[in-house]
Amino acid sequence: MNEQIDLFSYSMPRFKIDKPIRLIELFAGIGSQAKALENLGVNFTHHRVVEWDKYAMASYNAIHGTNFETSDITKIHASDLDIRETDKYCYIMTYSFPCQDLSLAGNQKGMTKGSGTRSGLLWEVERLLDECTELPQVLLMENVPQVIGKKNIKDFQSWRSKLESLGYSNFVQLLNAKDYGIPQNRNRCFMVSILGEYHYTFPKKKKLELKLKDLLEDKVDEKYYLSDDVVRSFVINSKKNDLAGIDFERERESSGRVGYLEHGTGEHQSNVVYGTDGLCRTLQSELETKNPVKIFEGGGFIQKGTGEHQSNKVYTADGNARTLDATEYKHAMLVKDS
Repeated sequence: MNEQIDLFSYSMPRFKIDKPIRLIELFAGIGSQAKALENLGVNFTHHRVVEWDKYAMASYNAIHGTNFETSDITKIHASDLDIRETDKYCYIMTYSFPCQDLSLAGNQKGMTKGSGTRSGLLWEVERLLDECTELPQVLLMENVPQVIGKKNIKDFQSWRSKLESLGYSNFVQLLNAKDYGIPQNRNRCFMVSILGEYHYTFPKKKKLELKLKDLLEDKVDEKYYLSDDVVRSFVINSKKNDLAGIDFERERESSGRVGYLEHGTGEHQSNVVYGTDGLCRTLQSELETKNPVKIFEGGGFIQKGTGEHQSNKVYTADGNARTLDATEYKHAMLVKDS
């Protein structure tokens, strides 16, 4: 059956963009997908951006030289997207909807239609497409691998079926950043949807030639560091308070940076050491953390006897750094080791 499907898909034509591109970004963030198109040398117009967070929107405008205002996807309509003259333009619409309710690092409430979860905002995309008199020719979704995991696969299949009912051909694959030239172990699910019967293949993997140290600045301004006295005071106070009774081991790197993160959780990235000339992880999702993150250059503390979580891990220059679970911190301070 799989072989038949593959043979059939290869018999379909490849989709070719031969019209000026108008980019529509839902859940735009700072516009990383637009930046990817720029890096690829693709000529396109920033047509519409939907992003409710004012700080993300300010960053987007600063990065891309645009002047978009914030907007709430639950309050806009297809007319706001201004999709017209599809015979003259190719519309690419991205919709990397919130992952907080899908990720293993989140509360895993899911994305079921009508659930009211942040990840459930996916279905606002359905509403907008249903309102469209002319549909975008290409849709691009990116999200955590759990979007097609056991807990969410039924909802994902419902979404995929909806797109098929609108005339889209869907192509889904898990892609890891480390397989495409980026020194980070970041695995994500992508779905490309093309209006019509077309064939699409994802890019082939390529050998990783970079380490994280290749991307770091050799010199960091002193204003980003805490003094040695403050560092010593912090370590002593931490041992007396939140970290009392925890067994620590001093670990040093001869080159590169490692870090000590302390924000009182005890379970996640507290007391973590990261060798930043390898590949690094994403920080655990935790909003409005009261305590600042403190990162040491040149050494740090490792908590002994921990399990398999990302906390208290050391990543060396030649290793693949993990993607840190996404976290919003109020403060981040780079600290020189004494």
